[in-house]
Amino acid sequence: MNAADRISQNVQAVQDAIVQACRRSGRSQENVHLMAVTKYAKDEDVLALLASGRVLHIGESRVQQAAARWNDPKFASYTTVKHFIGHLQRNKAAQAAKLFDFIDSIDDLRTAQALDGYAQKLGKRLYVMVQIKLTDRQSQSGIALENAPFLVKQLQDLKNLCPCGYLAIAPQTDDVQTLRPLFREVKAAFDRDFPLSLSQRYLSLGMSADFETAVEEGATLPRIGSRLFG
Repeated sequence: MNAADRISQNVQAVQDAIVQACRRSGRSQENVHLMAVTKYAKDEDVLALLASGRVLHIGESRVQQAAARWNDPKFASYTTVKHFIGHLQRNKAAQAAKLFDFIDSIDDLRTAQALDGYAQKLGKRLYVMVQIKLTDRQSQSGIALENAPFLVKQLQDLKNLCPCGYLAIAPQTDDVQTLRPLFREVKAAFDRDFPLSLSQRYLSLGMSADFETAVEEGATLPRIGSRLFG
């Protein structure tokens, strides 16, 4: 099976699973947008995905690696919405502000202020999301859910940033009963802090192992890597 056929089958399987999750929870599938996480994907697989025209949102977590890929004419010729979903170091903020449409992993004000300044110099409005930490892992970035609304309010004062949602990474577990209440908490905070009137509004929950539960609980932007490219 060639790359195009394999990727097409994988995309269809994920989209079918999203449809079924929406039906189980009484949601409209139109409100769920698949993000393809391309960090570990081979270039030929990413190109096959882009050529299919079935995924618009792309997630990358390393600035320099992403720049090398998306500045390549083979990739740059495709229309994509590029999200940065990794931990952003302030010394990479200028490059990130130039390359990405969304920074989904904001967890401190100083980084946001740096992005705001670079976005101003570029003459662009940059969409940002606040990353929520749902685990005790020291290596994971993010802020506690109870502190998130305060950071959102601070971001709203920055003229070149548009806060538009929350991103959260769940604990690595197959226990749906552990995941479901966590997802529900983040969804409740999202509904409280981001009004329906926003033109861009995303709840980034769920990855390849848990996206169906996340969609059932209100995710609008599941982040899928291995289920697409594996």
